[in-house]
Amino acid sequence: MQPPVLPLSNPSPMPTVSAATAATTLLRSQSDLSPNRLPISPQSEDDDNVIEAKPLLPRASSHTNLAQKRRRRASPAGGCGGGQSFREGVEHAASETYLVTRLGFNLLRYLGVGYRWITRFLALGCYAFLLFPGFVQVGYYYFFSSQVIRGIIYGNQPRNRLDIYFPKNTNGPKPVVAFVTGGAWIIGYKAWGSLLGQQLSERDIIVACIDYRNFPQGTMSDMVKDASEGISFVCNHIAEYGGDPNRIYLMGQSAGAHIAACVLLEQAIKEAGEGESTSWSLSRIRAYFGLSGGYNLFNLIDHFDNRGLYRSIFLSIMEGEQSLRRFSPEVVVQDPSIRNAVSLLPPTILFHGTADCSIPSDASKDFADTLQRVGGKAESILYEGRTHTDIFLQDPMRGGDDKLFEDLVSHIHAGDSEALAKDANAPPRKRLVPEFMLKLARSVSPF
Repeated sequence: MQPPVLPLSNPSPMPTVSAATAATTLLRSQSDLSPNRLPISPQSEDDDNVIEAKPLLPRASSHTNLAQKRRRRASPAGGCGGGQSFREGVEHAASETYLVTRLGFNLLRYLGVGYRWITRFLALGCYAFLLFPGFVQVGYYYFFSSQVIRGIIYGNQPRNRLDIYFPKNTNGPKPVVAFVTGGAWIIGYKAWGSLLGQQLSERDIIVACIDYRNFPQGTMSDMVKDASEGISFVCNHIAEYGGDPNRIYLMGQSAGAHIAACVLLEQAIKEAGEGESTSWSLSRIRAYFGLSGGYNLFNLIDHFDNRGLYRSIFLSIMEGEQSLRRFSPEVVVQDPSIRNAVSLLPPTILFHGTADCSIPSDASKDFADTLQRVGGKAESILYEGRTHTDIFLQDPMRGGDDKLFEDLVSHIHAGDSEALAKDANAPPRKRLVPEFMLKLARSVSPF
């Protein structure tokens, strides 16, 4: 799920603290933060600056045994999702929950806790309680379904892992969605995409949910690097999991949509340059789907500050005010010197609810308009009266018809008459949460 932008401590001006210093202070003060290799600074890649320890997640596979698992795997049932015991599943759930919780509390220790944060946190608790029936069902699927392989390693940094969701029908290669989850750049996690992964897999689509370092474990350049490596893994290895390497779609939600857009633009600039070696190509990405994302940080920094993601913290995440332009895709694409790079970008479809208070819908509309103006292929699709979480959580949990979901599937299956015919006859999705609880959740939502 997409967590809220949480109000954090006193909004009065804070002393300037570099991202590297903040992360260093946290990681040094909590050397037992997570049982894996922790960089002393998110900016450093030197071997001397890492602490050797156990892998981040106890059940995560390594590159060495991953090939063996692939060879043994004739269907999703042969992956690590279906052969584990109930106890092993619970232990895995506990270890991953511990990681996310520990990162959150260390961040709060650094930021402090204020009145506004407490009220938002209470609202979040009520919101989660009302949606709990749906979370239980999705969580059970995530941890115990034979159609899910969790914790596949794609890189050598902490949290460089991804989950893959498989359709029941394994006949022939399937279209693939590489999904970058949201989380305000602070509490993103691959499991937030489990509801999307489950529902798209029911329409014969493979979903790979990519995890990445969050602040303060990493800053924006680390998140972009991690997401790019995850996309590279999908492009180069998804055929081994039954995916069609010629039908890969990239998708991001909220902060994940912003990260994914930065990845695409950075990759386009590399490919348009001379002598740049890359591990994957934009030609492999059929389209980019941005859900409730923000693409111009100059227009959003004050908005986030008013909602509790204070300016000093946001600038630490984005590596200072001087980096706002670099991480604002809407601004970067207007640079005449990179027009060749813009022409390499895949078709872009941006989805947004008009009642979104976390990131205004104008963010998607303006980016799509800008891309069109500089020669890119882009469109924005707005959903009247839908909020930040309506289109990603409440509507999918409601079951039945879901306009965003159908729009997404129709783009993925475009040109495949057989798949479109199956979609037309697909049974309605089941309801996960009673309607009165969904309405109450919407009314108390802190998003």
